[in-house]
Amino acid sequence: MSRSCSARLHGEAAAFTAALRSLVNNPQFSSDVTFVVGREKQQVFAHRCVLACRCQAFRGMLTCDEDPPSSAPPQGPFILGNVQPEVFLAVIEFLYTNSVTLNSHILCVEFIKDTLSVEQVCEALQAAVTYGQADLQQHCLAFIESYTMAVVHTRGFHELSDTVLARVLRSDQLAADELDLVQAVREWAHVSSAVLERPVPEVAALPVQELRLPLLAPNELAMLESQNQSDLLIPVDSIAAAWRAHALRSGSGVPSHLCRPRQGTRPRSHHRHLDPHSK
Repeated sequence: MSRSCSARLHGEAAAFTAALRSLVNNPQFSSDVTFVVGREKQQVFAHRCVLACRCQAFRGMLTCDEDPPSSAPPQGPFILGNVQPEVFLAVIEFLYTNSVTLNSHILCVEFIKDTLSVEQVCEALQAAVTYGQADLQQHCLAFIESYTMAVVHTRGFHELSDTVLARVLRSDQLAADELDLVQAVREWAHVSSAVLERPVPEVAALPVQELRLPLLAPNELAMLESQNQSDLLIPVDSIAAAWRAHALRSGSGVPSHLCRPRQGTRPRSHHRHLDPHSK
């Protein structure tokens, strides 16, 4: 009996991105929406289907909000007099290609904040850190805290730098259990190891320090030790410290923040012993 088989074919990402970039502000290829941007009244040409599927703000602007919808969505042109053309074109390029070269002149913080999504928030956070945008950093972190489990499965999460990932993991408000965060860091580390061509323990050294291993139950620590044998993700000393916290029924000897449950931490019976204020 024959068995069918299938395989996913991936084309060259750079060529795909370049092809889509050629559509940015190009009236020749069935552009069906026009914006008049800035004091210069610069015309910018785009495609409704791309903007609507990539950005909730544009979806609201370009579609009819009647129920049922009418057959005639708003036609434009849409006047955006308070937006710099350079900023608007950078946003359009990002929506078409999922990438854009940003600098301090074209980083439109308010627009990014208003259009954050699970798929894009990690890229926005990385850019905010790179360009020193503290307010945007806090906004992105709050978004990640609310949608942690969805965010950790995105490509953007796997492309975070080690310093930015460590920053995320310092948060007490992440809506994920520690065991799930350990797995997310393991997946991130294997991707980073392949991209950077460096060993897993080396690329993960910084974020791993923020994992709160004492929160895990003994059976979970045992499973973690078994997994760790294959990639050495977590230093032996860190696992030993977690075991010591169980043996002593105390969090002494472990940094206090590593014993503190997060917003999404599932309760375990031993957590009461880690609280330095408990009797």
